[in-house]
Amino acid sequence: MPPSISAESIDIVHPAISEYVLAHCTPADDLLIELAAETRAALGDTARMQVSHDEGALLTMLVRLTGARRAIEVGVFTGYSSICIARGLPEDGYLLACDVSTEWTSIAERYWERAGVAGRIDLRIAPAAETLRALPAGEDYDFAFIDADKAGYPVYYEEVLARLRPGGLIALDNVFLGARVLDPAFQEEHHLTMRALNDKLVHDTRVESVMLSIRDGLTLVRKR
Repeated sequence: MPPSISAESIDIVHPAISEYVLAHCTPADDLLIELAAETRAALGDTARMQVSHDEGALLTMLVRLTGARRAIEVGVFTGYSSICIARGLPEDGYLLACDVSTEWTSIAERYWERAGVAGRIDLRIAPAAETLRALPAGEDYDFAFIDADKAGYPVYYEEVLARLRPGGLIALDNVFLGARVLDPAFQEEHHLTMRALNDKLVHDTRVESVMLSIRDGLTLVRKR
């Protein structure tokens, strides 16, 4: 690793760039702004787990561009990304939303109702690996967003990929881990797991992938 790069000092997105990017996206509506504010007020620093507005807007656009009708989300939190995905689906679309926290998803459910997308979302409260493994075999899904515990990413990726149609898309969030994947000094399980998965995706002949320097890193994987 070049000595000029350190996870102790690097800013993933410079504040000036972040401000400029957010000013040049289609603005978030009042409901998403309120959800983000409630998440910050209720959860404090934990609110950093919520996707930013520009990433949420990208999720909506990706769902629409792929023509997705059936989607999976691994890691709901308070529902911002779920709303963004569900809004990109058609009226009869379906989003399987996986999480383990009723505390966080209770906020999500209120906002799904207000956003008019609750009827498209099937919330499963259980370990996501169990939920995914229990799905019928078959390539029935068009899109997936993985944004949960990082140690579980390899399992989530494999289980989702097996159920994704050819041409379907997976988006994996936080693949930089605050730039710690770049710094070999960080050797905790989630650092090692994410490094290994990032390396695996480059050589996985079942897919084509691109890693984007959006926020904390977003990798898009298209099934061949």
